[in-house]
Amino acid sequence: MRRFGTQGPVHPQKNYVVSRAAELADFIMRVKEGRYIVIFAPRQTGKTTFFQRALDVFADEESAYFPIPLNFEVYEDCTPSVFYSGLQADICEEIENVFARRGEVLPKALTDFLENAEITDHLSMGRFFRRFSSFLGDQLVVLIIDEFDGIPKEAVKGFLHSLRRIYVSNTVSRCPHSIGIVGVKSITQLNYDRSISPFNIQDEFNLPNFTLKQVQELLGQYTEEVGQAFAPEVIESIHTQTAGQPVLVNRFAQILTEELDIPKNETIHREHFAQAHAQLLEENNVNITHLLTNIRRDRRFERLLMKIVSYDIGVRFTLQNEIINELATYGVIAKGADGLCEILNPIYHYCILQAFKPLVNGLENAYLPTNNVAGFQDYLTSTGDIDMTLLLNNFRDFIARAGFRVLQVPDTPQEFIGQHLLLAYLDQFVPLVGGVMYLEVQTGRGRMDLLIYHNQQKYIVETKIWEGKSGYQAGKKQLAAYLKLEEETEGYYVVFDHRQDPEPRVETEAIDDVTIRSYVIPVLQERPSDKRLRDA
Repeated sequence: MRRFGTQGPVHPQKNYVVSRAAELADFIMRVKEGRYIVIFAPRQTGKTTFFQRALDVFADEESAYFPIPLNFEVYEDCTPSVFYSGLQADICEEIENVFARRGEVLPKALTDFLENAEITDHLSMGRFFRRFSSFLGDQLVVLIIDEFDGIPKEAVKGFLHSLRRIYVSNTVSRCPHSIGIVGVKSITQLNYDRSISPFNIQDEFNLPNFTLKQVQELLGQYTEEVGQAFAPEVIESIHTQTAGQPVLVNRFAQILTEELDIPKNETIHREHFAQAHAQLLEENNVNITHLLTNIRRDRRFERLLMKIVSYDIGVRFTLQNEIINELATYGVIAKGADGLCEILNPIYHYCILQAFKPLVNGLENAYLPTNNVAGFQDYLTSTGDIDMTLLLNNFRDFIARAGFRVLQVPDTPQEFIGQHLLLAYLDQFVPLVGGVMYLEVQTGRGRMDLLIYHNQQKYIVETKIWEGKSGYQAGKKQLAAYLKLEEETEGYYVVFDHRQDPEPRVETEAIDDVTIRSYVIPVLQERPSDKRLRDA
C-alpha cells in the first residue's frame, strides 16, 4: 500500500502523488519551444518532485530530447574550480545514465570525447556543450538544474553569461536547447554585485500550491486503494488550513490515516480533523521548524507580520523591501490578488503568533478574578459547553485588572499586545477544557479569526485593531458573512483600542440573521504616576 510522503521527493510507486498534469504539460511545451525556464520557490513546495516527473517524461516518452539532471546543492562552499570540475563529472555521469536507461550503448567517439573533455570555467563549459551536441544527431539537450542557489557566488555571473550566450545564438541546434533552473533564491538575489542582469532571457514558471481539486485527487487515491473516505468538509478544511502547501497537506493526511488509529471502515470526520490539526500545530515537523527558524532570525519580522494581519490597510508587496523579500523567499508571505502582503496559510499564521508570544507574560495570575471558585471550569455551562460570553467578559475585565502592566509584557510590541494577550488567555483555557484552537481565515489581513472546537461545537472569535468607526462596523459585516459561510449563527468580535481616549463598549446585535457580540477593549492604559502628572 502506498503512503502519503513528507520526506523529500515523492514517488508514484510508493506515495500518493498529485499528477499536476496541466502544469506538467505547460512546462513540457516551454521546453519544446526552447525556453530557458526558472522557478524559484520556498523549500518543500514540490519543486524537485515536479521536475523529476518532467525528466521521466523526456527520458522515457520524448526520445527527441536528451535530459541531463544536475543538482548544485553540494557545491555551495566550493571554489569555482572545484565546482566546474564536479560539474564535468556530474554531466558525464548523467549522459551515461540516459543511454543506460534507454538501453543504448555510448558510441566510441562520444566515450572518447567524454574521457578527454575538460570543463574548468564557464568558457570551457560553453565549448563542451557545442561539441557534445554534434554526437546527438537530431536530439536536443534539456538541462534541469535543481538547488541552483548552491552555486558558488564567484561562479554565478560567468555561468549565467555562458547560458545567455548559448540562448541568443542563432543556431537551430543550440546546446542546451532548453534549461530549467530550480532554486529558492532568485537570479537577482544570486547576482551578488547587482551590477548587471546576465540572465534577462529567463522565462519564469510558477508552480503553485495544490488547488482544492488537487487535494481531492490526492486523498481520493487513498480512498480508492483503502476504501476509507474523507468527509467533504474535512478535505475543504485541509485545503483551507494549508492553502494547498504540499508538505502540510501530506502531513495532515499522514496523521489522519496512520497515526490516529481511526478504523478503516469509518469515515474521517470533522472531529478527527480537529485532533490531527492540534497534533500538527504542536509537533516539530520539518516544514514548520524551518519556517520558525527563519522568522526568528530578525525581530523586525514580527512587526511586519503583525501589521499584515492586524490592519485593513495592509502592507504593499514589493520585493524591493529587504524584509518582504526575505519573508517571501522563506515562503512565509506571498503577494495577494490586491497587491498586498498575505501570510501563506492559517497554520503558518498561528505558528508565527505562537513563536512571537512570550512564554510567560507575567499576567497569568490576573487571568481570573479573586472571587473565582473553579478556575476556568467556571466558563463552562451546565451541559459542558463553553460560555463564550462569560469567557470574553472575563478577558475584558482581565485587561482592566492588569491596567498599565500590559505595557510591561516582555519582547512584545505594544501595538499588538491585545492580540497576544487574547491568544495567551485562550491558549491557557482551551486545552484545560479539552478543546482545540486554531486560526480559520486563510489570509487574515486586518483580522485574526480564532476558531475554538470543543464538544463538537465551533466558536468563532474575530479580532482587530481599532481603525475608526467605519472600520469597526465593516468588521461586523465581514464577520457576519463569514459566519453564514460557515453555517454558524453566533460569533464574537473583539477590537483592541489603543487611542489615548478609547471608547470601551460591549454590544450584542443581530446582523444578517446571525448574532454578533462585540467588544471594544482599551489596552493602552496609563501608569498611575503618568495619570497623576496629567491631572495635576
